[in-house]
Amino acid sequence: MTSTVTTGQMNMTMGQAIDNCSAPSLVTYKTLSWVMIGEFVLGLPLNLSVLYIFIFRFKFWKNKSVFLFNIVVADFLLVACLPVKAFHYYNGLRRSEDNTVCKMMLFMLFLNRGASIAFLIILSMDRYFNVVHLGRRNFIKVLKKSPQISIIIWLFLLPLTIPTMLKTFECCNSHGRRNETSFHDVTDTFREIVFFTQIVIPFIILVYCTVRIVNRLRKKTVGEKTKLRRAVWVVMSVVVVFSICFLPSTIARVVLLSVRLLEKEDAENIVVQIYDGLMVLSYTDCLLDPLVYCFCNSGFKDVYISTFCPKFLQERLLTSYTVNGTGGMTTTTTSATRTNSLPIL
Repeated sequence: MTSTVTTGQMNMTMGQAIDNCSAPSLVTYKTLSWVMIGEFVLGLPLNLSVLYIFIFRFKFWKNKSVFLFNIVVADFLLVACLPVKAFHYYNGLRRSEDNTVCKMMLFMLFLNRGASIAFLIILSMDRYFNVVHLGRRNFIKVLKKSPQISIIIWLFLLPLTIPTMLKTFECCNSHGRRNETSFHDVTDTFREIVFFTQIVIPFIILVYCTVRIVNRLRKKTVGEKTKLRRAVWVVMSVVVVFSICFLPSTIARVVLLSVRLLEKEDAENIVVQIYDGLMVLSYTDCLLDPLVYCFCNSGFKDVYISTFCPKFLQERLLTSYTVNGTGGMTTTTTSATRTNSLPIL
């Protein structure tokens, strides 16, 4: 396999290969493969157990937790892809040499990323309306009452994966080919627009909603401070997870496109490894999502603990937070005129 990598690098230098898919450094990619195996070993039981609770114990369709359930489904799809991706990296390949397998992997990864971000933003907007505009009617409440909307969102995401099904999508390379054609230019540009807009626009929405929610919570002068601080932490943690999982790989892709267009092949070999490493970091999304979205919901957490934890741990771990009618944690504050219940999840 070492000879394959060397040959690929020589071909790239000599200009005989347009988009070489061999790993620039076998050591780097073997290390990344073991990281993905670790993510798989931790992510598979975590996501399966969370899915079990949602379906058989928490009854997400009754507790209006459909969007949370869809995030877990998206994470499970990602976890299922990790062993295949790790196998290719371990053998010094950035993608499968089988075009069908390659396209299916790219399709699944893009679909997971899009679904995870889409449902994350909907949840953030739901929190925003429930906290900042408490009591007002909004379209998110209508969506929560129509589980079919989740199917529509998944169907809407399918066309955005079309670029990954084209033959030009190889090794996450884009633009800067020595034999660039109009077809390549159009498909590459479309793919990059999809890639960046599904990160940048949701991030702006997420930051706006988070700032408004945090400001609203901090203005509460009456109520249990511990619960208010916990609510602020829950909201802030979403931005932190998004920033860790998605922003670094997005920035690295900008750098990768730049060095490709400038035809700096030596720099590209380095940036490619950084980019792929940060993409592997983004896969930790499947581990962090259940912790941030599910286990911060005290109702879900109590059910999970009572199902999977030994008896002697249950009394210590079970919380005393109240659970509202939607199955979410509520932070209660009172004033002289009325009592406000601020749904956080």
